[in-house]
Amino acid sequence: MNRKQKLLDGLNLKQLTGMEIGPLFRPVVTKSEGNVIYIDHADSESLRNKYRNDPAVDIAEIVDIDAVWGTRTLRECLKSRTVDYVIASHVIEHVPDLITWLEELHSILKRQGELRLAVPDKRFTFDLIRRETELCDVLSAYIAHARVPQPICILDHLLNVSHVDARRAWDTELNAESVERCHSFADAISPARDAFQNGTYHDVHCWTFTPRSFASLFESLTLTGLVHFACANFFDTERYEIEFFVTLKASDDQQQIVDSWTAMKSAAKTSVPRNSVPSDEALAGLLDFERSRNLALSRKLEAAHQAIQELRNSTSWKITGPLRSLVSTLRRIGQ
Repeated sequence: MNRKQKLLDGLNLKQLTGMEIGPLFRPVVTKSEGNVIYIDHADSESLRNKYRNDPAVDIAEIVDIDAVWGTRTLRECLKSRTVDYVIASHVIEHVPDLITWLEELHSILKRQGELRLAVPDKRFTFDLIRRETELCDVLSAYIAHARVPQPICILDHLLNVSHVDARRAWDTELNAESVERCHSFADAISPARDAFQNGTYHDVHCWTFTPRSFASLFESLTLTGLVHFACANFFDTERYEIEFFVTLKASDDQQQIVDSWTAMKSAAKTSVPRNSVPSDEALAGLLDFERSRNLALSRKLEAAHQAIQELRNSTSWKITGPLRSLVSTLRRIGQ
């Protein structure tokens, strides 16, 4: 499966309403493929001006933004509309307040709605020697109601972001001594101070993840009751790639939510595989993850069966019985 297939796996775009965050000039879902709302931190004209001198961005292809998410809540931006799914490709790592961001997304998703994420794996990107995000980091930003990246995030990013070749990172065990940092101390201290004193937004990776640390963090967040998303699907980082994919499904069943993240944590590779043969631990983790998904499906089927039985036992079902019989007879005659 390619990255688009992983992000859209199981979604019927023609029948659903979706939202894509930060599509820029290369949206995952085009308007011709389905009913999708494009949202960003700025309008299209501002984005074109921002990236005018960036050779990596084709400003002529930047899409028309439907709603700007900044000072207003997401619900206000969408005028209380709700969607079936949200796509965010390489967005979550930039979000200053992860918990509030997830809360706002949960507020505009329909029941059982899904958040589809593409997340950079720090082991194969310029974040390689940065420390993994921990629960206290995310909680600190939540308590501070962070609207811009906090000084600690800016410092960690600018002091440790490095020149990393993904292929080499897969084939060789790189560390702080074997990579070249991109910035100096002087580069880091000024933006961090500016953010603290003036509240200026400096775009950095606030959070760094591996698939396993991502699952572990979300397991902890769900145990605190601060996150109401279960892990519904997961694609681990493939060899020579730099990202993994996670589908989060809105849920009210806390135990099922916690179990789903525990299962993902078990399924995620614990170290960079130097060969193509999966370890016994990885295979066991994948089996646990499949069992968790099958259990969730069984619960859904059981609930659906119960709903059907209740409908059949209802007064309205009995009253309309003769009408259904007549319709069935007419259909047979028509054939």
